[in-house]
This record gives sequence, C-alpha cells and structure tokens, in this order.
Amino acid sequence: MEELTKAEERIMQVLWKLQKAFVKDIIDELEDEPKPPYNTISSIVRLLEKKGYVNYKAYGKTYEYFPAITKDEYAKTTFSKLFAGYFNNSPTSLLSFMVKEEKLSEKDIEEIKKIINQNSKS
Repeated sequence: MEELTKAEERIMQVLWKLQKAFVKDIIDELEDEPKPPYNTISSIVRLLEKKGYVNYKAYGKTYEYFPAITKDEYAKTTFSKLFAGYFNNSPTSLLSFMVKEEKLSEKDIEEIKKIINQNSKS
C-alpha cells in the first residue's frame, strides 16, 4: 500500500468521517480558511483513487467518492511501518519510548498490565 502525503491523509480523514462525499462536501468539511481551491481537492481525490484508497460512483460528470479501505486498515499498515522503522518491531522499545517521553500515565500503565495479564492467560 502506497504511503499518503499529509494532504492526502487529511482528505482521507474527511472521507472516513463522512463515509461518502462530493468534492464540495470535502471542502466544506475542511477547517482551512480560506478554503482550498476545488481543483486542488479534486486532484488529491483523483490521486487517492489511483492509489487505491478511494472509489467513486459517477452521476454523469459528477463523482461521489467513498473510502476503499477502512481507517483501521490504514492505521494497521501505517503503524506497522512506524513500528518496524523506528522501534525495530520491538514492543519493549516502543513502550520504553512512550514511558520516557511521559506519554503514558499511571492509569495507562495499569491498563497495559491488565491487557498483558489477560492475554497471557489466554
């Protein structure tokens, strides 16, 4: 699966939220001010379609776009690349990083312990 640019990922976030949309709907959903040009968003959506992330239904010359993959599918692929590239597929390295960067609260750590204990009993 080809990686997305930041602009492409923003458009996918909108499509996952709306489930299906015309280009004007995507533009309306973006918080940018001023709003990006129609042609810019249309071009990004067409690139997403070529990459296999988006499908469409044609109504004459108008297209309604919808995600071809789920947000969860994208998250798994993206996380797998991040995990391999930055943490050498090591859960210990990932957790160590999160603890050192103070991204985990005591509550988070307790919940992780519960999950580990539940999975070790299975």
